[in-house]
Amino acid sequence: MFTRFTNITNALQALGKIYTNSEMVKKILRCLPRTWMPKVTAIEEAKDLRTLPLEDLLGSLMTHELSIIKKDDEEEMERKKKKIVALKSSANEEIEEDSDQEMALITRRFKKFLASKKKFGGNVQITTLSSPKNHA
Repeated sequence: MFTRFTNITNALQALGKIYTNSEMVKKILRCLPRTWMPKVTAIEEAKDLRTLPLEDLLGSLMTHELSIIKKDDEEEMERKKKKIVALKSSANEEIEEDSDQEMALITRRFKKFLASKKKFGGNVQITTLSSPKNHA
């Protein structure tokens, strides 16, 4: 923005229209977007716009822009971290749900197996596994 502004003021100067430093500072502050209004207000209240060099204004605005970019980057990183956690959570829920479905399927098959054994007169005996210590 500053390069375009400088090119325009230089072209106007070549045509005979010369702006004072104060006028250029005020024009730049006026053209900034609404999101920059708090910074504009701070500059207007803290500094004398009649004596503020254009380079100092540029430095102040660039510093503010860098801090905005840094803050946006940090917020973006936080959003990405939250998305990763959400994906991990949903993946765990799917695994648990699949595990529950598998357990239900195994249980149904086992019940059918037992029913078929009883149906054909088989002697069904369920034993539990125990540790080797209990057999000694």
